[in-house]
Amino acid sequence: MRPTARRIGMITPSSNTVVEPVTGELLGARQDVSVHFTRLRVTSISLDPADTRQFGQDSFVEASRLLGDARVDVVAWNGTSGSWLGPDRDERLCRAMAQAAGTPATTSTLAILTALRTRAVRRLGLLTPYTPDVGAAIAANYAGQGFPVHAARHVGLTTNYDFALVTAAQLDDAFDGLAAAGCDAVAVVCTNVRAAHLAAGWESRTGVLVVDSVAATLWHALALAGDTAPITGYGGLLARPPAAFTQR
Repeated sequence: MRPTARRIGMITPSSNTVVEPVTGELLGARQDVSVHFTRLRVTSISLDPADTRQFGQDSFVEASRLLGDARVDVVAWNGTSGSWLGPDRDERLCRAMAQAAGTPATTSTLAILTALRTRAVRRLGLLTPYTPDVGAAIAANYAGQGFPVHAARHVGLTTNYDFALVTAAQLDDAFDGLAAAGCDAVAVVCTNVRAAHLAAGWESRTGVLVVDSVAATLWHALALAGDTAPITGYGGLLARPPAAFTQR
């Protein structure tokens, strides 16, 4: 017999220090959801083939199979590699993950794009810790999905561990620049950046929707698991959840 609490399975990069504590913070005191993690090796982000090979499908399939042993209700790749490698790649990845785990599957990139579609975003701002060439690849892929990037800010880092060291002051400055440029939404593309707790303040101050990668991944995973209860205090995306999705 399955428990009544929903179980969310998440795959996170090995050098990520943000996803687990922030996901727990977002869920707060909820006792009806548990999140279960496994990791795969990711240490550096660039367009170099040595780095893109970190995201081979086989490792995701094995990680999903392990999460399936815990009888989770959904599996999610809590990483944004599909943003520069291509959303179509993530669609294929999700089909393989879903088959391995026996559950619906999503990724951070697909969650972000779903959030942008549900909010009818027109002037997208892109905020990342990555180098400009990775940012340009993300912009091209998002434009191909109907979201041309209106303005972008990139910190210029490549070491995944270092992304978590980007300060709130740096993020505030980048966000303010995007808001001033006339963006109606800003996507924070990276799950190792501590921005989820800043979203509500940014939105209150500027009226610009914030789609944080960690928050969006949880939002989409919960919806795929049939949970549409609002989560307040972290911006409009989590506070106004969608109707439950079905696996694409």
